[in-house]
Amino acid sequence: MGFAQAFKMAVKSIFSNKVRSFLTMLGVIIGVGSVIAAVALAQGSTKQITDSIQGLGTNLIHITIMGRNSNRNVTYDKLQEFAENNKEEVTYIVPQINGNATVKVGTKTRNTSLIGTSPEYEHMMSKHPQAGRFLSSFDIDYMQKVAVIGTAVANDVFEGKNPVGQKIKIDGQVFKVVGVLEEKAGGQDQSDDDQIIIPINVAQRLSRNSVIRNFTVQASTPEAVDSVMEKLNAFLTKIYGDENAFLVLNQAQILSMLDDVTGIMMIVLGGIAAISLVVGGIGIMNIMLVSVSERTREIGIRKAIGAKRRNILIQFLIEAIMVTGIGGIIGVLLGVSIIRFVIGSIDLITPVYSPFWILFSFGISLAVGVVFGMFPAYKASKLNPIEALRFE
Repeated sequence: MGFAQAFKMAVKSIFSNKVRSFLTMLGVIIGVGSVIAAVALAQGSTKQITDSIQGLGTNLIHITIMGRNSNRNVTYDKLQEFAENNKEEVTYIVPQINGNATVKVGTKTRNTSLIGTSPEYEHMMSKHPQAGRFLSSFDIDYMQKVAVIGTAVANDVFEGKNPVGQKIKIDGQVFKVVGVLEEKAGGQDQSDDDQIIIPINVAQRLSRNSVIRNFTVQASTPEAVDSVMEKLNAFLTKIYGDENAFLVLNQAQILSMLDDVTGIMMIVLGGIAAISLVVGGIGIMNIMLVSVSERTREIGIRKAIGAKRRNILIQFLIEAIMVTGIGGIIGVLLGVSIIRFVIGSIDLITPVYSPFWILFSFGISLAVGVVFGMFPAYKASKLNPIEALRFE
């Protein structure tokens, strides 16, 4: 019996038990589809973050103050003094206090992100207003309760009305809306459009926290980044006397850390894929063993009329590989469909099709067929033809 005949018999066996064959494939389908979709989600999220970071330029330096109440001596005035003393290499230095706030206009209430910062934030982070204005030095100097809001906030609480000049309550305190930010993410919730920006010193008072834990420095050129980082380290070490009290990172270092995190995510996803496909393989092996038991008499007849052990082994092995192969193809189609219609519908995540992971997942599904189909095929080929013929 040639390979072609063994293939035809395997196909006939699979399609004669369509429901059982599909249920056998199900573990492989879910395993392959979920791996492709999960990898696309991880890679898409990473790409979105990476593009955002790269879009800000290569001359930004991010500083994080570590520990509780550790930067009581770092004030906005001191940061401005540092920028003035190094104005040839430092373009902007921008403090940030990040948190969440409840905003209210009339009876409309929503939760949103709150950023306390300085006027320079507009140019450094490209947060330009589409209506009204951004924060000004006057707002900082006189601690004005003014706010620049995103379109998601504006559309929700002001319901289509022009927010500029209107009053808005932030955590119970009344602020005046002086600007509406340009739309970045289609006005979606929990995006760059879902935020409110207020003066840094007002944010300190509103949050009852004088600590500024994060600030960003823009070097005048990419070549000046290393020099500015050295000066920042010296400046902060002089204040704290401890280099472990703060963290100074440039864009390249942040992207490197992001790559490391993505790599770990890929390893975790690979592990999940392996477990899922192994479970599917065990299911295939069980069904193939049942199939061998059901077809014991058939195997005996074939052996009695001259079929060799190799012929029987190849037939059952082909069946196992076909089951996993078809399941793998359906799984690939499922994964690509999830990327196209589910992930693609989320504006915040870039849909990423990874040919490597698609081919890898499909290849693993075939390997599962070989590994887990070998034992049932071997068992079938070892059957004694006389005992098989007597089997009822």
